[in-house]
Amino acid sequence: MNKNYIFFLLLLIMLPLHSQNKEKVYLWPDKTPNDIEFSEKTTETIISSGLITKITEVKYPSFTVYKPESISNGVGVIVCPGGGYNILAIDLEGTEVASNLAKLGYTVFLLKYSVPKKELDALNDLKRTIRIVRNDAEKYKIDEGKIGVLGFSAGGSLSARASTLYNKETYSEIDAIDSVSSRPDFSVLIYPAYLDKGENYSITPEINITKDTPPMFVFGTADDAHGNSCLVITKALNDVGVPVELHFLDEGGHGYGLREGNNAAETWPILLEKWLKKQR
Repeated sequence: MNKNYIFFLLLLIMLPLHSQNKEKVYLWPDKTPNDIEFSEKTTETIISSGLITKITEVKYPSFTVYKPESISNGVGVIVCPGGGYNILAIDLEGTEVASNLAKLGYTVFLLKYSVPKKELDALNDLKRTIRIVRNDAEKYKIDEGKIGVLGFSAGGSLSARASTLYNKETYSEIDAIDSVSSRPDFSVLIYPAYLDKGENYSITPEINITKDTPPMFVFGTADDAHGNSCLVITKALNDVGVPVELHFLDEGGHGYGLREGNNAAETWPILLEKWLKKQR
């Protein structure tokens, strides 16, 4: 029998098994607070760092569960891709990151939040996701007190907003799940954006940091146009005594994810793993 034929036959057998390991959960039971119709469009574009898949519209948000590939460490991580609140860089800052964390024993929830230009809806989506995950912590075999958020660029902005606005109700309660706390237990911001919209590039007024804000890991570079966001949120956290670990390299740019060939992309995962171990 032809070897190529056998290879593709095995591949076809394995693909369904691979997909069955990933559960997809829609956030809202009947409709989102503002929309009814479900729509998701994807396009691909080539940039200098390689192929990036972009989701250009999400009207019915969901998350996909990535189960640990090794022994579970009991920690849940909700991953929020970036894209300027216009698109989702779903592979660069989503599936690739989720798969990497799952290999390390984390249970990962990859969020497809509302886009484009739906910043309030996106916040509601993340808050709802945290509540669902915490409500179903036993099902996912994680500790309900060890659920964090990890965001890139606009996803970092979204993670910071959820980490500081969890006590502010931004949508009407629709079921018992909405009575569950939406406070993340930790927050990871990788080259976050839009956190310095205050006067003279100070902290964005919406970001309400208090002593009860969860601990944060912040990573960025000096040559990133959004690099100041890392600095202002670190100072704001430090000013009120919230534990924060900042890593700020001299170069790396923006939007590198985990891709090889970029020192920043190869550095932050190592530093983050050490920090996450301290949060367990």
